Amino acid sequence: MARLIIQDTHDRVRKGHPWVFDNQVLRVDGSARPGDAVQVFDAERGPIGQALYNPRSRIIARMIERSLDRAIDEDFLRERLIAAWTHRQRYGYDRSARMVFGEADGLPGLVVDKFDDVLVIQTLALGMDRMKPGIVTILNEIFQPRGIYERNDVPVREKEGLEQVRGALSGPFETTLLVEENWPPGAGNGVRFAVDVAKGQKTGHFLDQVANHAAIRPFCDGARVLDLFTHTGGFALHAAKYGAAEVLGVDISEEACSQARTNATINGLEDRCSFRTENVFDFLTAASRRGMQWDMIVLDPPAFAKSRAALDKAQRGYKEIALRAMKCLPPGGTLVTCSCSQHMTPELFRRTTEAAANDAHRQLREVYHGTQPPDHPVLWSFPESLYLKCYMLQAL
Repeated sequence: MARLIIQDTHDRVRKGHPWVFDNQVLRVDGSARPGDAVQVFDAERGPIGQALYNPRSRIIARMIERSLDRAIDEDFLRERLIAAWTHRQRYGYDRSARMVFGEADGLPGLVVDKFDDVLVIQTLALGMDRMKPGIVTILNEIFQPRGIYERNDVPVREKEGLEQVRGALSGPFETTLLVEENWPPGAGNGVRFAVDVAKGQKTGHFLDQVANHAAIRPFCDGARVLDLFTHTGGFALHAAKYGAAEVLGVDISEEACSQARTNATINGLEDRCSFRTENVFDFLTAASRRGMQWDMIVLDPPAFAKSRAALDKAQRGYKEIALRAMKCLPPGGTLVTCSCSQHMTPELFRRTTEAAANDAHRQLREVYHGTQPPDHPVLWSFPESLYLKCYMLQAL
């Protein structure tokens, strides 16, 4: 096996961070093909472990095993996939959940989402993509799904020298289905969403806001609710389910709003939920100028900061929407504000929201602080695995 000799400043990789960048490499001893497992050594302190190698990527190696002798083979993959499934079962995830969360589950570049009896996979790194046939075989053994679909139609693969592709990896099977969130055990009366794993966003449906959706319940009874960046109605439908008198969802995508209307009908909530296609910034500007108010306003935008270079602009965006939303809240009204930008750290997001409150001359009282659920575990040595922030704040 080839050896990658690196400079591990501050023992970052040795302490558990799974990424080795190309500017850390001092030399490669031996021959390694792109996608191969290589041994990783610190030039000063010796062996670190094994990684999947890709000289085409800025992340030249992704750590996968801390032992030098363990074979990275099908048995290894089976053990890791079973461990990931066991973790989810411990938290009661047996229907729809993220079954593998990449580096946080020791499988760098691999995402597996389960929507009842359909699995969706993404192999976002070259080494993991080469293991895809074995992964599919093992997933069929463990879950015996009705079908497995590949959603590798994401630009990040191009940084690994991989093409964007999507399609069924088993089947044929129907790619549209209903999934249910926040169902009381045995009751079967959660909030249902139509999912198309072939055409929906990302892997077909966002699974990471489930706990935060449920957390809005205490603020909903009889409330007028505005759900901005509603997408397919996640917060909006939960608000109506939890007793909101009137819910308006706004999104720039007519396709998303159309799906949200369908989801409202599926749940029998169409009489209290309406959806409007409009730019959220424009909508909020007009609403604040007209003095319009809602008892609860939800801000759940897409990632404003997809890179560190975009962070300053993203911070201004988060501040602007929070400021305008606070102008539309009565005293004691609830602001639910979220960020899924990994580069927007929890502390920076908090400071940005506080700055907006100062400009709006409002005090904020925190009543809930949420993040991603246990099926999206956070690896402390890998801060990039923490990306979702959700604050529920009373504007006084």
